[in-house]
Amino acid sequence: MREQGLVEMLVQGRHRYYRLTNAQVAQALEALLLLTQHSAVPFKPNTPSALRQARTCYDHCAGEVAVKLHDALLKAGWLNEQGKDYVISERGVESLNALGIDVDAVRQQRRRLAYACLDWSERAPHIGGALGAALLELMLTRGWVSRHLDSRALKLTAKGVGGMAKVFGV
Repeated sequence: MREQGLVEMLVQGRHRYYRLTNAQVAQALEALLLLTQHSAVPFKPNTPSALRQARTCYDHCAGEVAVKLHDALLKAGWLNEQGKDYVISERGVESLNALGIDVDAVRQQRRRLAYACLDWSERAPHIGGALGAALLELMLTRGWVSRHLDSRALKLTAKGVGGMAKVFGV
């Protein structure tokens, strides 16, 4: 399927993920599914709820909270896709600086600024890279999330629920 251009492989660390190349491939597969008269089985993660809600992924946030944050930043126009990475828009620079994230300092780090890191529990992207790390630091500093001892799990606090809703609309 990869050789025929139907799927493409994404490498993230030691993991390899496959996705359909484009919408035409998805439509063709959906048409084939109609012939079999089987309905698609909805994705039901079996990840423990504490890890599923919020956790660390290397040095950035992952889980439901992070996926919603990713989607909100794209929808608000703070981030724009550029190939496999994201760039911070002018609106995003102003907004992130107002929140206390020094965008110039984040940009100067010797690493990717921002990219879609595939979330294994949600099967949707969250924000990786220097910006992802800065956003996690912001959430920790403001008390929106707290770390669990001996776990990658993060607890979304009551303050975090309000703060994330007010600032990001999630």
